[in-house]
Amino acid sequence: MRLTALQRRRLANFTANRRAFWSLWVFLALFLVTLSAEFVANDKPLVVRFQDGFRFPIFSFYSEADFGGEFATQAEYTSPEVRCLVRTGGVEACLDDPDGIYQEAVTQGTADGQPVTQPGWMIWPLIPFSYNTINYDVTTAPSPPDRTHWLGTDDQTRDVVARVIYGFRISVLFALVVAVISSLIGIFAGATQGFFGGWIDLVFQRIVEIWVNMPSLYIIIILSAIFTMNFWLLTLLIAFFSWTSLVGVVRAEFLRARNFEYVRAARALGLGNAKIMFRHMLPNAMVATLTLLPFIITGAIGGLAALDFLGLGLPPSYPSLGELALQGKNRLNAPWLGFTAFFTFAIMLSLLVFIFEGVRDAFDPRKTFR
Repeated sequence: MRLTALQRRRLANFTANRRAFWSLWVFLALFLVTLSAEFVANDKPLVVRFQDGFRFPIFSFYSEADFGGEFATQAEYTSPEVRCLVRTGGVEACLDDPDGIYQEAVTQGTADGQPVTQPGWMIWPLIPFSYNTINYDVTTAPSPPDRTHWLGTDDQTRDVVARVIYGFRISVLFALVVAVISSLIGIFAGATQGFFGGWIDLVFQRIVEIWVNMPSLYIIIILSAIFTMNFWLLTLLIAFFSWTSLVGVVRAEFLRARNFEYVRAARALGLGNAKIMFRHMLPNAMVATLTLLPFIITGAIGGLAALDFLGLGLPPSYPSLGELALQGKNRLNAPWLGFTAFFTFAIMLSLLVFIFEGVRDAFDPRKTFR
């Protein structure tokens, strides 16, 4: 698809802002890594070679019995028994003496007196822990950073790096969904007020004033005590209290532009109100809208972290950066928890603000048509 001249100028304006340009690439790299978090940090191997075939535990369920074990529950791939079964091709003696049989199969190519003609193997992710993996080999909780856990473990011996990767993904996706829902509601409400004016504007303004003055945090706290919070319910609640920030600027832009010559010409040509509003007037209001968009996104990330910090956000089964910050507050003897939460939020929010600065400059008509 070829870019128009206007789109090329906007792209040139964005790339001219080097801070925004490189922030976009760094953020995309981090976001792509977190989107594929299951391939980067997981307690399941990516590929298992067992007997004559390949198995992919990251996509499918395999029980211990599928590898020659006893239990029908999901195989614990880090246990000595499962590792021995995979290595030896399912020799039953692994269940009695996994360490001895495993070492024998590795060093001599035999297991319990039987030759291992096709030894199995497993390919693990870079970080062999998921966000909820409890490492029972760790004797102290939280434990400091080491070769196994690069940023240490939390108070339940869960790997901090894995929780940061999964928490980063949830925070960004949460903020993007909140921004989209809030923008759709706020832009529609502000455009309707500014374009039509009159009693429609007066009624909407009174509704916005009432909505803005509602204690959103207390309402969310009350609702969290009544309902079981999940990702989508919390997203809708945050979005329903964030859309009002866009109404004022969009309304002002539409009030200013509704009597311009190009709007009168569009009306004279017989265009409908919807086409005039969203095809001709909305692009001129995009600069003011994009100016507030980073505040909505960063506010959503901060709101989610604050609710998780208070224990009123996502359920404990979700990886949460706010919960990591709470552990840093409660565990002053483990400073790596607090520092990790701080630098994660600082890097994430700074990159987003820098990116939207460049987007705002790209859509600024004064720079686009200079």
